[in-house]
Amino acid sequence: MRDARRQLFDAAERVLLRDGPNALTSRAVTTEAGCAKGLLHRHFADFDDFLAGLVRDRITRLGDQAAALRDSAGTGTVADNVTGALMNLFGSVAVGIVGLVTARDGLRARLRRTTPSGIPVLTEASAMIAAYLAAEQALGRVAPAADVDTLALTLIGTGHLLFAGHDGPPPDPKAVRIVVTTVIAEVG
Repeated sequence: MRDARRQLFDAAERVLLRDGPNALTSRAVTTEAGCAKGLLHRHFADFDDFLAGLVRDRITRLGDQAAALRDSAGTGTVADNVTGALMNLFGSVAVGIVGLVTARDGLRARLRRTTPSGIPVLTEASAMIAAYLAAEQALGRVAPAADVDTLALTLIGTGHLLFAGHDGPPPDPKAVRIVVTTVIAEVG
């Protein structure tokens, strides 16, 4: 199997998006990937090791999104840029990853080695939003006295609540934008 790790991670993401964190088993992943169960165990010590790799891979991908968001500073509107970032973040597998991390003690313990506080993915997403807001602050598009770290936590927490627990389609971008504009109203 070519690039087995990538194929297994992609299969896990599909299962997570389609069926949720409780359905994510080694059998479900290998069935989705169309490979033998032994392939997963050839590349990972156990299933929690695989899941930790999946989370770290998604965190790495978030780094690319963070760079793009920082690069957007000074363009468009702050509200539109943050809304787009939240839609991209939570419209992907992030909500499922958060559910997975909170439900599996072994996985959470492994991830504490690299993310000692907070919830992996949400912690990095908060840093992404804070860095973007700081860049906008340096450009004068966010008030100098604004606490960008608190704003980022508020936006990530609220964004997660908007997207989590929905069986239907994700929230409309307009609904997300209303939340964003409300949170940054006094500082933008």
